[in-house]
Amino acid sequence: MIRQATAAIAVMLGSSALADCRDDWICVDAVDQGGNVELRAKNLQDYPVTYTLRVRTHFFNVAGPKTVTRTLGPQESARIMMLNRADERSEGHYRYFLEWTVGDKDAAHDDDHLYALPYASGKSYRVLQGYGSRFSHNGLEAFAVDFDMPDGTPVHAARAGVVARVEESHSIGCWEDGCGRYANYIVILHDDGTTGEYYHLQKDGALVDVGDHVARGQKIGLSGNTGHTTMPHLHFAVYRATEWGNTQSIPVRFRSADGVVMRPRHGARYQAT
Repeated sequence: MIRQATAAIAVMLGSSALADCRDDWICVDAVDQGGNVELRAKNLQDYPVTYTLRVRTHFFNVAGPKTVTRTLGPQESARIMMLNRADERSEGHYRYFLEWTVGDKDAAHDDDHLYALPYASGKSYRVLQGYGSRFSHNGLEAFAVDFDMPDGTPVHAARAGVVARVEESHSIGCWEDGCGRYANYIVILHDDGTTGEYYHLQKDGALVDVGDHVARGQKIGLSGNTGHTTMPHLHFAVYRATEWGNTQSIPVRFRSADGVVMRPRHGARYQAT
């Protein structure tokens, strides 16, 4: 699926000071240091952000690696890298590429934690895709689960946390390239820096707002059929931020009425408790 929690910047810059802010989440400041340039990143939000920045230069030397991936804490500002003029007779210029996502790349997930199933207690829904499904749950999405939930089914938080992102403006579901940008979703930041993400919600299907603290089992949204999808369902996974605005799904265990679900299986139904 296309990750809606990412953004990209590609800007040609001169050596003068510049602040480039995107999506109300992250700014890159280019600070003139007497002909040299300090690149700095600032997190504008109250949630950790992981970014990757790569720079290409002409008449600048880079002090350190040209590609960096780092996590900024809430409202944190930090140096990315220094660009030092290589030739005082020539004006330096450079181009950078930036992508980001919410979450901490060093998040230490508690693998013993038991998650609630993401629907109401007493309900059960068929698993359309479990871990490692060859259809679309592989690579970064290897540990995601798709539940066969009809349009408008209440979605419940699998784990407590704070709502970091909400998108609920779309009404389109399709399978062509680019359809992922139409997904409605809720991203909940857990206290260990991982995120629980709930995708394909219906239009206006979020029942929480950014900044809300939610409890395990709380009703947070309504399932739908938006984004890269062929039928109404809920895509749920827990993620750790990685490089280039990507997130890697993490295997988690669920508590059900029949015991612990270690690996959700295609076609199985699990009753929430």
